[in-house]
Amino acid sequence: MGAGESSDDFAAMDNSQWYQKFMNQCPSGQLSLYEFKTILGLRGMSPQANMYVERVFHIFDLNQDGFIDFLEFIAAINLVIRGKIDQKLKWYFKLYDADGNGCIDKKELLNIFTAIQAINGYTSTSPEEFTDMVFQKVDVNNDGQLTLEEFITGVEKDEGLMELITKTFDLSNVLKVIQSGRRHSI
Repeated sequence: MGAGESSDDFAAMDNSQWYQKFMNQCPSGQLSLYEFKTILGLRGMSPQANMYVERVFHIFDLNQDGFIDFLEFIAAINLVIRGKIDQKLKWYFKLYDADGNGCIDKKELLNIFTAIQAINGYTSTSPEEFTDMVFQKVDVNNDGQLTLEEFITGVEKDEGLMELITKTFDLSNVLKVIQSGRRHSI
């Protein structure tokens, strides 16, 4: 999670504490994309990084009204902290499937991993290496696309791939910022 923080620290907070933190950060009760980026101190990002942040925001915005309200926020926290691995893998799949057609192609995976690297600085694997590795291990029918079933089954079977995907999509920094009550200004 970060220095001295773990998922247990986040899990120990009850919903009323999360509500108080959320409302301190977002008094209107609705977090816009702009506020989301501001709270996280994300400015001057590359186009790829910006695309990733917007994708995460829109996935958390369950009703697609352009805002993350408290219930959507709590759903996201529960996924990050308490979600079962198959729930997290479905979320990762949705994040990768940029065009929403139910399949991930190499271009989508390459673009999103490039964007993730631009934000979190994770560089032990290049986007090209990551994409090739995922498709080599997971695309069992070699059609150049990954279905949700292929993705979940393939990642669950490969502990190293599971660890890599989990590490690259660690959203604990989002929770840390909100938990600490820190707000960045633009």
